[in-house]
Amino acid sequence: MIFEVLSLFPDFFSGFLTSSIIFRAIENELLQVKLTDYRTYSKNRHHQVDDYPYGGFPGMVIQAQPIYDALQELLLEGNAPVIYFTPQGRSLNQQILQNYTSYERIILLCGHYKEIDQRVRDLCISDEISIGDYVLSGGEIPALVFMDGISRLLPGVLSDIESANSDSFSSGGLGFPCYTRPDIFMGLKVPDILLSGNHKLIKQWASEQGILLTRTRRPDLIK
Repeated sequence: MIFEVLSLFPDFFSGFLTSSIIFRAIENELLQVKLTDYRTYSKNRHHQVDDYPYGGFPGMVIQAQPIYDALQELLLEGNAPVIYFTPQGRSLNQQILQNYTSYERIILLCGHYKEIDQRVRDLCISDEISIGDYVLSGGEIPALVFMDGISRLLPGVLSDIESANSDSFSSGGLGFPCYTRPDIFMGLKVPDILLSGNHKLIKQWASEQGILLTRTRRPDLIK
């Protein structure tokens, strides 16, 4: 999969791309991340991309032209969904991430300042996504969340894909409590069922625990 990321701050992604699972996926050629600074597409001699909003509102708005030109150049390489991260978008969930794993190439647009010019959204954006009911300084952090969430679902990225298939939200609800050695820590013991070796009962326990956690912590997920 290829992620094409449009951002005013491409250096923001340097640590993310050189560590952990993402780095291994890139090294193993399972993933590519291409960064474009759309400031370079500005026709302003000072490469300015923002201006005051019409209507006298506070804040600054990113102009349509630099983003539009950058997107048109990327789309010349082939069609791809263009995702814009905004609090006004639909809430990101596991099903959305799973659906996007079928694409070979995705373009991610990171806004900044108060907003981007609405006309770019009208002309170029195929999906708008929010990662929560709060406001961040830009779209870079949501882009990181989106790329990380999709990458771990791609074949070969995780050493054991079944780990991802048993995570929270993989079946609609929350996951189950996990334990590792030692058996007893600070007086707290691992549940006996997990030491029994009875895989059928262990699987049943995990399912029941996930349902219990979902009912108590996220009842909105119960259908």
